[in-house]
Amino acid sequence: MSEQYRFGIEEEFFVVDAETKAVQRRMPTGFFDHLREQLGESVTVELLQSQLEIATAPTTDAGDALGELRDLRQRASRVAAEHGLAFIAAGTHPTASWDSVRATKANRYDGLMQDLQMLGERNMVCGLHVHVELPDPEAKVDVMRRMTPYLPHFIALSTSSPFWGSKQTGLMGYRLAAYDELPRTGLPELFENHAAYQQYVDAMVGARAIGDSSYVWWAVRPSQKHPTLELRAPDACTRVEDAVAIAALYRSLVRYLVRNPDHYRQIGAVDRAIANENKWRAQRYGIHGSFVDLASQSAIQVRDAVEQLVAMVADDAEAMGCLDALLHLRTIPDAGTSADMQIAVYQEAHHRTGNRGEALQAVKTWLAHATLQ
Repeated sequence: MSEQYRFGIEEEFFVVDAETKAVQRRMPTGFFDHLREQLGESVTVELLQSQLEIATAPTTDAGDALGELRDLRQRASRVAAEHGLAFIAAGTHPTASWDSVRATKANRYDGLMQDLQMLGERNMVCGLHVHVELPDPEAKVDVMRRMTPYLPHFIALSTSSPFWGSKQTGLMGYRLAAYDELPRTGLPELFENHAAYQQYVDAMVGARAIGDSSYVWWAVRPSQKHPTLELRAPDACTRVEDAVAIAALYRSLVRYLVRNPDHYRQIGAVDRAIANENKWRAQRYGIHGSFVDLASQSAIQVRDAVEQLVAMVADDAEAMGCLDALLHLRTIPDAGTSADMQIAVYQEAHHRTGNRGEALQAVKTWLAHATLQ
């Protein structure tokens, strides 16, 4: 099945009070058990009690993934409503205060909180993760390395975190600014092959710096739990169609890089430095900014960079039956990301009411509604 580049999508959500849309700091008794009864293994807890994750089954059909995500969101919402709760899909919650949240009680999370201290408490962020199987598992590290210049594209297309702690941050995607406080985050290192990556992991585990490779949280990484290469760069997408489109782009790009082993074969320090700059520009400006183009030594508008990438992988998308999902990405620069919509809702409500609190409430209400559309 790996020849078909099977993929799966994981979405992280904020659990909020159904009325106020404020983050739920402690889960009601029986809530998660009720979720597991209805959603089975598709739902899991996260580091903080105010977060949950849902995951699709491995598939080769983008339409099936879209239908499953919609169904999972709706069923989880119905369970939540019975407990006075709701869900929000966004990279950050507009008004949540990180210093009042509670960690989930589990051996792994207890150890993480002991290790990360305040950084663990500040991890009030939600992301979109996409897993793709490769025909040759040994090629995952090579593809990860050559994927690096394109990671800013995924960030720009998914921005949904313009607010933090009841303040407008000035960034379209603030989530990674908070998340990258953690160790072993950001862009992956440029390991030349699988053996070099494994040498790194073995040294880290042997020194008891980490328990296993699942404690490496790069923007893209070989999955420790699944036989996949896992994309972790995007914000959680409020609109489910955006999530599936980003998954289609990632899956198609993985296939393109496997089929074209010379593409970015000689990637080096300069490429990675430029990718880091473009990562920042994606966080700051989203789809409205520009990237540094190394080849021309000039700027390229993000919408043009996205169009070039879509065109580059279109044949791969068509071969895998996900071209329609991929082409949805062309609508995002005009329609805006979730971050664009959140800012627009905030500005309209603030202009109408003159009250910042009411404007933030309007954003939270829009997010909860849009998550289920």
